[in-house]
Amino acid sequence: MFRAARTTLRQAEAGALRPLAHARANPSIVTPSGYIGAVSRSSKALSTSTRPTAYPSSQLQSQTTLQRRHFTFTSRMASTRTESDAFGEIQVPSDKYWGAQTERSLENFRINQPQDRMPPPIVRAFGILKGAAAAVNIKFGLDPKIGKAIQQAASEVASLELIDHFPLVVWQTGSGTQSNMNANEVISNRAIEILGGTMGTKKPVHPNDHVNMSASSNDTFPTVMHIAAVLDFEESLLPALTSLRDALKKKSEQFEKIIKIGRTHLQDATPLTLGQEFSGYVQQLDFGIERVKSCLPRLKMLAQGGTAVGTGINTFKGFAEDIAAEVSKMTGHNFVTAPNKFEALAAHDAIVEAHGQLNTLATSLFKIAQDIRFLGSGPRCGLGELKLPENEPGSSIMPGKVNPTQCESLTMVCAQVFGNHAATTFAGSQGNFELNVFKPVMIRNLLHSSRLLADGMKSFEKNLVVGIEADEKRITALLNESLMLVTCLNPVIGYDMASKVAKNAHKKGLTLKESAMELKALSEEDFDKFVRPGLMIAPKEKK
Repeated sequence: MFRAARTTLRQAEAGALRPLAHARANPSIVTPSGYIGAVSRSSKALSTSTRPTAYPSSQLQSQTTLQRRHFTFTSRMASTRTESDAFGEIQVPSDKYWGAQTERSLENFRINQPQDRMPPPIVRAFGILKGAAAAVNIKFGLDPKIGKAIQQAASEVASLELIDHFPLVVWQTGSGTQSNMNANEVISNRAIEILGGTMGTKKPVHPNDHVNMSASSNDTFPTVMHIAAVLDFEESLLPALTSLRDALKKKSEQFEKIIKIGRTHLQDATPLTLGQEFSGYVQQLDFGIERVKSCLPRLKMLAQGGTAVGTGINTFKGFAEDIAAEVSKMTGHNFVTAPNKFEALAAHDAIVEAHGQLNTLATSLFKIAQDIRFLGSGPRCGLGELKLPENEPGSSIMPGKVNPTQCESLTMVCAQVFGNHAATTFAGSQGNFELNVFKPVMIRNLLHSSRLLADGMKSFEKNLVVGIEADEKRITALLNESLMLVTCLNPVIGYDMASKVAKNAHKKGLTLKESAMELKALSEEDFDKFVRPGLMIAPKEKK
């Protein structure tokens, strides 16, 4: 079930967890993401016996068409219920599963709502973790009836069926406590509903005593951060990165016999093949894949079991190891308990490291996109060595103009990743004593960068790379005009004479051959023998 949930992340981010026909039948309902769908559940309207625990993957995959609407907050029903916490009673919309602490957070942190809601991968990870915790807590004394209800409710959170009940923004307490309580309250009230109780009573399932049993926000949120990051990297980022690498490799092979002029310092240099040039891009992405994979072992170390400050107060021996094993079973990824919970709570070096790998990948992608953009410049007055796919009109005033939009889009994605990394690096440095309190912004930035890069690479591959063609006529013309072919004469006539030949040709507008003949540097026969671009693209055989 949890593996199937990976197909729902895009729909969740678009609020598309309901068929459009249902949404159109309820036009007043607009989700916090600005899309039709993800209709809030009403506890009275949905019966426990008919409610599925997850959507069939075929149904989710068929929901490919979304209708965007201008965002308005989901209108609150006049009907409310009373919930309470340590600060007293508060009114909560009766059709929402969240409770008092979530409602207070909504009121206290009106910061770019709803655009900066906690990302769906975090919600999914909360569902996975809470379900795993319930399974483990049953072993340590939790009433199995309550535990099973929590597991069922958590599975619905993990499948993102209840995404509309997670309205909180990233900008909250730095420990993520409000989002942890959002998950506790939603799961508690849903479990109460499953058991036939009354929402808001905290009976028979209490959000703290049962859903949050043996846990603290201080170890729960770091654990959720790592689960979300691993799943996002494995299921989205790495496949997109690998696919782009493969597409560029095909182009490298396709262009392996096309000899072109090289460029250093934006000036003419010695020749290489277009395939060799593209092979450099392939190697950059090969290293990028290795870098992303290299940070996964640290991300698979879970803080759960450290509770408040890392000591494990209110847990049992073996609890942390059992949590890691249960999460591994649910996700299919090999998670382990962190070897030192004090580090896991107070420092998030693994997140900074992971974002550092994304930052390096963005650096590579920026270079690749920039090169292709320049190589495709023109169509008549630029380098024009590459023919780039023409996807849309490029100017509102210049008829017929087409721009390298995919390159521009990807470089902007990279610029955003660079900015996210700066913020993540600073946030990672703020682990004062036993707790870092910049957790939400760190995981938000990591997931944001990962999603931007994954989507950017998919778009770049589909709409640009697969359609790139070489303009061999233009490439040959530029190659023959280059003065840097004189480099191959260094071993024949010496560097100084070769330099004179090049400068004389440039000054008088001569070809290299004409200049060499004028200066009597070598014979015409020797010039034709040694100045051959095809011999300049690899080391010579040893005599």
